[in-house]
Amino acid sequence: MTLAVKETIYKQDFQASLENASEPQWLKDLREKAFAYFTENGFPTVRDEEWKYTNAAEISKLEFQISNEQSESQTSELLKDFNFERNGFTALHLAFADVVLVTIPKETSVEKPLEFSFKADEGTANFPHVIVVAEAGSKATIIENYESAGKSLTNSAMQIFVEDNAHLTHYRVQSESAESYHIGTTEITLKRGSFYNSTNINLGARLSRHDVHLKFTVPGGEAFVDGLYLLNGSQHADTHSTIDHTVPNCTSHQNYKGVLNDRSRGVFNGKVFVRENASGTDAQQSNKNLLLSNDARVDTKPQLEIYNDDVKCAHGATVGQLEEEELFYLLSRGLSETLARNLLTYGFAEEIVNKIEIESIKKQLDEAVLNRLNANLGI
Repeated sequence: MTLAVKETIYKQDFQASLENASEPQWLKDLREKAFAYFTENGFPTVRDEEWKYTNAAEISKLEFQISNEQSESQTSELLKDFNFERNGFTALHLAFADVVLVTIPKETSVEKPLEFSFKADEGTANFPHVIVVAEAGSKATIIENYESAGKSLTNSAMQIFVEDNAHLTHYRVQSESAESYHIGTTEITLKRGSFYNSTNINLGARLSRHDVHLKFTVPGGEAFVDGLYLLNGSQHADTHSTIDHTVPNCTSHQNYKGVLNDRSRGVFNGKVFVRENASGTDAQQSNKNLLLSNDARVDTKPQLEIYNDDVKCAHGATVGQLEEEELFYLLSRGLSETLARNLLTYGFAEEIVNKIEIESIKKQLDEAVLNRLNANLGI
């Protein structure tokens, strides 16, 4: 099935969704503009620099049933801020986006986490779109959780606006079926004195891609953008992040780790921009990968693009296997080689998992790590 035929099928679904949806004209116009972009450009290919390590051609050959209903979507003009022209996936997403808007009121502290759970049925394409506005002085935790049954496509997006002195903690867990496909985009905008702390966990999907775009727009913001990808079999996981320091005196921390086994493949591409007037920037970036198999592979590319001298920036990446000295120490204490290797691997991953302050999620991820290692460490 060629891409052109696939677009024709999407066109029929798109026209039907517009006819059935009860939406303001501006939103219908926006969807039509996004779909026109997709029709003209199609899905990204390995010829595109940003997708050179992730071949999404197999997705274009599959036919899915569109599962969402725009008639039940919420509307927000903040959708106009979403950059659907990043690629064909983001354009197709906005054309079909099923929108949920959540506002955390000014000077309000929400004790109970706000949870967004999405489960894709087999044979369906899903386009969830969540907009979170954390108003000035607010504090909250959000949980974004993805699951699926069988072969499916999730093409999701989240727009996050953290206003002056707001504090937002964000957990994103992708644990979809090993036959599924997952494309996700997260856009974050930070204002004065804001604080954003994210932990992204990638466990599932045959092929997954998560694009993170964070922008400081007013001085004094701080952000943590951390993550863990735990892969086995022939899984392929791609993380592309952009952290844009456009104003002075903002701080960003990024720590991504990967554990890869069998024939799995990971991709990490992290860009940090420090613009010309962004003096006082502090930006730290790290990507560390642990290969448990000779057939596992990682392509990592942390990048700094700096246009100001008055900054403190550092980045680095490592790809390797378990440390022989650490392994020898555990073996000398009477542990079996299997248990020693599993303990070291577990410890490597737990630096990220331990960031999570919600016990139910942390326990779920502990179990997932142990299941991947086929181990029981008595934890």
